[in-house]
Order: sequence, then structure tokens, then C-alpha cells
Amino acid sequence: MRIHLYLLLLAVGASAAPPMSSMAELLTLLEQMYESVTKDIQIARIETPDNIDDANCVSTIFEGTEELKTNPALKKYSVFFQKFERLKQSLTPSLAQEGKCDTERKSATIFIEKLMTFIRKASKKPRA
Repeated sequence: MRIHLYLLLLAVGASAAPPMSSMAELLTLLEQMYESVTKDIQIARIETPDNIDDANCVSTIFEGTEELKTNPALKKYSVFFQKFERLKQSLTPSLAQEGKCDTERKSATIFIEKLMTFIRKASKKPRA
């Protein structure tokens, strides 16, 4: 009976764990993608928020990620895009109230750097 209780507690603990490991995994995959992009993958410039901390720019970040996703050279990072899509809901503040976001078309490497910063900051926000 004790073994069943321990297994039940282990299962509950694993399911209740915050997605921090998912965030760390996302960052690892994103760093690998960054390395690929800096070495040999040509990607058109991506609309990038000037200020990654601006809550008005969250949808711009997601749109840029979609742009990366459509690049055939980045298909091997489909795991990143799937995981990012799953976490999108928890990372998304109220987009219905989103205002103007100042952006500029920048290289994919700069966009990915800002995306890494966004994910790091989102992982540090307290959960409700």
C-alpha cells in the first residue's frame, strides 16, 4: 500500500511541477537554432520589437516566431516550435488590449536573441 501512495505522490508532484524545465528546454533549442542561423542559414529580416519588455509587442514576437517556423532550413527545429506553441498561452498576456508596438525589420539572429530574452523573462514571472 505504501508503494502505491509513493507512486501516486510522485505522479502528482510531476504533474504539478511548473513548466520551468520546458522553458529551459525551449532556451536550449533556441540556442541551437541561433547557432545554425549564425553559421549558414539565410533568413529574411524579421519584424522585431524595439523593446522586448513592452507588453504591446507580444503578438509581434509570436508573428516573428511563425516567420521562423516557415523557413525550410529550420524544419529540424520543429520540436522548438511545438513546445513554444504549447507555452504560448501561458506567455500571452491579454492580447485583446494590446496597443502599438514600435518595431524594425532586423536579422534573424537579433530576433532570436530578443526571443531568448523574452522567454527568460517570462520564465521568471510569478505564476498566478
